Amino acid sequence: MGILDEARKVIDAEARAVAALTHRLDSSFEQAVRLILASPGRVVVSGMGKSGLIGQKIASTMASTGTPAFFLHPAEGIHGDLGMIMKGDVVIAISNSGETDELLRILPVVKRLGASLVALSGRPDSTLARTADIHLDVSVAEEACPLGLAPTSSTTATLAMGDALAVALLVERGFQAEDFALFHPGGALGKKLLLRVEDLMHRGDAIPLVYEATPMKEALFVITAKGLGVTGVTDDTGRLLGVITDGDLRRSLERGEDILQTTAGSLMRRGPKRIRRQELAAAALQLMERHAITSLFVFDNDTDAVPCGVLHLHDLLKAGIA
Repeated sequence: MGILDEARKVIDAEARAVAALTHRLDSSFEQAVRLILASPGRVVVSGMGKSGLIGQKIASTMASTGTPAFFLHPAEGIHGDLGMIMKGDVVIAISNSGETDELLRILPVVKRLGASLVALSGRPDSTLARTADIHLDVSVAEEACPLGLAPTSSTTATLAMGDALAVALLVERGFQAEDFALFHPGGALGKKLLLRVEDLMHRGDAIPLVYEATPMKEALFVITAKGLGVTGVTDDTGRLLGVITDGDLRRSLERGEDILQTTAGSLMRRGPKRIRRQELAAAALQLMERHAITSLFVFDNDTDAVPCGVLHLHDLLKAGIA
């Protein structure tokens, strides 16, 4: 068997293991979610070896999606770190066999401290499963490892169950993108979730605007001077009527029109796309991509007609949004 064939066998085996979980979900899963939601404490995830690595990821996912959680290494726990657990916490203990010695040794203390216990195990008849308040079955028909020894399908199934718990909790809590942003202020993800249009827009004298009756010679100067490749066209009260872009100018010239003999009002495109200043910058990017445009005029609210700013695609690029 070739390398790619072996790789496909592994992926197929793990995919079957994850798919089998959907038929095993029952009231125990609902009970686990409601137990965590009702808990006044945190979620403490614990496991040894590969199960511990999966547990760290589960704890991290929960913590970033609105469920306070952290990982406790059971070997460190029996040497003093059990003091991290408080009454009202929910401990998620992970062990495929359900007989991991270091994990079993902390269970009596977990109970004594007044914490609830949820077990993720591949053996419903194991010591861990029988000790737990709630047991979630993550058993698999086979490991993807041809020797049947290395945790492969079992760890993938456990990770999927952990993700299912985290997402179910997220939905039940009504966790929104704005909440997610609070926990991800750094990097590209943080920028997409935190930066708003008003943080990047040009305002005041930097907004390119001309009146409807402005000669195109003057309008061209404004487009060039402001450096955004666009100008808004307003009436005498400042209400935005339309826009003129570099593209509009090129198309007019291609048609043989003498644009210098016209006014901004005669060349403008009416009904320009707009966005509110409070919108996420990422939403502005989506709007630009959807309509194949490079700039948006910004307003305080949906009913305003006088723009308070303008946002260009280059602003989003510089901020790392695009």
